[in-house]
Amino acid sequence: MVQEKRGLGPYLTHLALAGVLNLPRILPYKMRLPVVGWFASRVIGPVAGYDKRIRNNLSLTCPDMPRDEVKRMERAVLSNAGRFLAEMWSGDDLFNRMKNTRLSGPGVAALEQAKADGRPIIATSGHFGNYDAARAVLIQSGFNTGALYRPMSNVYFNESYIKRMEGFEGKAFEQSRRGMGSMVKHLRSGGLLAILLDQREDQGAKLSFFGKPAMTTLAIAEMALKYNTLFIPVFAVRKENGVDFDVVVEDPIDHSDPETMMQEFNDRFEARVRQNMDQFLWIHNRWQLPDDA
Repeated sequence: MVQEKRGLGPYLTHLALAGVLNLPRILPYKMRLPVVGWFASRVIGPVAGYDKRIRNNLSLTCPDMPRDEVKRMERAVLSNAGRFLAEMWSGDDLFNRMKNTRLSGPGVAALEQAKADGRPIIATSGHFGNYDAARAVLIQSGFNTGALYRPMSNVYFNESYIKRMEGFEGKAFEQSRRGMGSMVKHLRSGGLLAILLDQREDQGAKLSFFGKPAMTTLAIAEMALKYNTLFIPVFAVRKENGVDFDVVVEDPIDHSDPETMMQEFNDRFEARVRQNMDQFLWIHNRWQLPDDA
């Protein structure tokens, strides 16, 4: 369960983010993204302490990274996060931008076959690039797409976030008892569930990610086995122009047991992140372990 954050600090963070995300909407889309990215990397991120979290995570997982590269990563990671939020707050602009993008990668044929067979699909991804860009292309490719999302810890900002998640074309299911029930119905009807599997889950298993123990959910792999879904990684990789994406579908992860399946996802995701380190959201406390782990 997400621990809700209230009080003056979270409220001020919400006000700052609301201003940063709503005011730039007067700018053309291609100009809006770098403006918000710059502000996130130079103002919002450092004020909120996100630069320190990035440093700490890189120190843990990449201890040999040169200091200059760590500094570059701080700004690049925050810039990508700002661009992602600007895209999310841009409504139809992102969706329309993705209309000429096609699914690519070795797993496309398996994904299309599952759709043709009416087989449920769990499309796994992480906080990397912009997962909403992948969701847009899946919807435009004819997949009955629903997304499971975890509410933001900042309760003030979360109200706006939910509106954006639910306003996006397709379906969105909150990670709650009610949301999970709707999600299961969606899968049983042969739908595609888009889900991010890279956040810490204290009730999960202690698996490896970047060579370090990381609490990882097993529930989604268990669901894949229970409903015989295709279990397949899909990633949206931001291109050098900062605006467009490649949406890459990897080979499906074979059904075996939940720990093996989730370790393979962690390994696949790590390999993807290592190709574009600054597109991963290094802000999460991914490697924090519970006291009894």
